[in-house]
Amino acid sequence: MRGAGAWAPLCLLLAAAAQPSRQQPPERPVFTCGGILTGESGFIGSEGFPGVYPPNSKCTWKITVPEGKVVVLNFRFIDLESDNLCRYDFVDVYNGHANGQRIGRFCGTFRPGALVSSGNKMMVQMISDANTAGNGFMATFSAAEPNERGDQYCGGLLERPSGSFTTPNWPDRDYPAGVTCVWHIVAPKNQLIELMFEKFDVERDNYCRYDYVAVFNGGEADDAKRIGKYCGDSPPAPIVSERNELLIQFLSDLSLTADGFIAHYTFRPKKLPTTLAPPVTTTVPVTTDLKPTVALCQQKCRRTGTLESNYCSSNFVLAGTVITTITRGGSLHATVSIINIYKEGNLAIQQAGKNMSAKVIVVCKQCPLLRRGLNYIIMGQVGEDGQGKIMPNSFIMMFKTKNQKLLNALENKQC
Repeated sequence: MRGAGAWAPLCLLLAAAAQPSRQQPPERPVFTCGGILTGESGFIGSEGFPGVYPPNSKCTWKITVPEGKVVVLNFRFIDLESDNLCRYDFVDVYNGHANGQRIGRFCGTFRPGALVSSGNKMMVQMISDANTAGNGFMATFSAAEPNERGDQYCGGLLERPSGSFTTPNWPDRDYPAGVTCVWHIVAPKNQLIELMFEKFDVERDNYCRYDYVAVFNGGEADDAKRIGKYCGDSPPAPIVSERNELLIQFLSDLSLTADGFIAHYTFRPKKLPTTLAPPVTTTVPVTTDLKPTVALCQQKCRRTGTLESNYCSSNFVLAGTVITTITRGGSLHATVSIINIYKEGNLAIQQAGKNMSAKVIVVCKQCPLLRRGLNYIIMGQVGEDGQGKIMPNSFIMMFKTKNQKLLNALENKQC
C-alpha cells in the first residue's frame, strides 16, 4: 500500500501535463498504450498512468522532432516492478524508430538523467509481464540543437575521423547530478577507434556503483562486450576498439558530483598492431574448451586450500546471493546478486540502479553445488565472454558476516 504522500508529486506532474487553457477547468490527461508523437515537445506515459499499468503488455511510442534537431527525453516519474536485471517489467529507449541502438533499459524507481538521441527520432518501449507492481512512468520529450552542451543533456553520434567529447559543464564546473550520456563512435568498416581520456575526475567508489564511465565494444551497452568501468581521478589507460564501433556511457546519480572528463578519439587502420594496457588485475589464462567432460565431472568434489591461499590465483572474488540457476547440458548457469566484490578482474558486472550482479557458469553442475537463495563466497576464473567459470577445484564456501574482516584484509593484499 503506497502512502498518500507519494501521490503529491503525481498530482503536480499531471497538472503540468494537462496544460489547460484559461477558459477550461483542468483535465486529467489520458495515457494510452503507445502512439506517434511529433513536434517540439510533449508528454508520454504508461497506459492508465498514474494507475497501475496493465499486465502482459507491449507499448511503443515513436517520437519525431523537426529535422536537424535531436530528441531529449526526461523521466519525470518512474515506478515499475523492481528487478536488479530489469527482466520482467521495463522501459527501453532507442535511437531512431527501427533497428536503432538501445540507449538504456530502466525499471524500479531509479530515475535516469536526460537521454538524447543522435538524430530527430527516438523510440520508447514498455513491456510488462503477467505480474505487475507500480504506477508506470511519465516522461517529457523536447527538441534541441545537436551541438548544444549544458546541464540538460549530452552524448550523441560521432562519425568524424577524430574528435573530443566532455561531461556537461566541462571545464567550468562540476557535472550535474542525475545525468545519463551515451556517445556512439562509428568508424568506417576497415578502421578501429583509439580512445584516450586526457583528464578524468568522477566520484570515487571501490566498485564504481554511483557515478561512472563504461566503455563497450560495439553499439550497445552489452556487459559481455564491456571493456571497462571507470571512476575516481586516474584516467583510464588508452583503449582500442576490437572493430569499428565504441559506445561510451556516463552516468551520475542524484548525490555527489565531480569535475568530469575530457576524452579524445581518433580512427586508425586495422592493420596497425594494437596494444592494450594490461588490466589492473592480472588475468590467469582460462581454457577455452569448458565443456564438461565425464572424467572432469567424476572427480570428487573437494574444496582445497583456504580463502588466503586461493585469493591470488583467482581472477575474481565476490560475496553474493544466487538468484537464478539454469541447467544447460552438464553445466549450471547462475546469476549472482553481489553483496560485495573484493577482486573484479575482467568479470562482467551488470548494474540496475544500485544493484549489481554477475553471471557464473559451474562447469560441472554438481561440483561445487550452488543453491538458489543462499549466500556464497565465490572465487574463480573469467572467460573471454566476461562470465565467471567455476571448476571443480574452485574455492566456494558459504558466506557469513564473520568472513567479512578477513575478506577486507585480502582486498588490500598485493598479489
